[in-house]
Amino acid sequence: MTADQFRRLALGLPGVLEKAHMGHPDFRVGGKIFATLGAPDDSWGMLKLTPEQQRQFVRDKPSIFVPVKGAWGKQGCTNVRLKPTTKAILSTAMVTAWRNRAPEELVEDVNT
Repeated sequence: MTADQFRRLALGLPGVLEKAHMGHPDFRVGGKIFATLGAPDDSWGMLKLTPEQQRQFVRDKPSIFVPVKGAWGKQGCTNVRLKPTTKAILSTAMVTAWRNRAPEELVEDVNT
């Protein structure tokens, strides 16, 4: 997975816009960030998961998913190592993060 592939995957979800936050590209739905690129460096992405979702992804793929350090990580923010991940693995996690932040009507449209 490359940063461009991560970006295309995020932007392929309904209602997503790319902006920037603290000098890093971020991806928002309904005005809320659900993913970012480039932190701590260009080989990483980040997804906003719930703590329970984070535990599952980290448990299932510890070589790919790592809790963000500190309080953000305890809240579910999860770093993603780009190089070893695949589209299939990232797609599941990305959609999960998107659903956590998307307005209900968008999520309902995707479910139908």
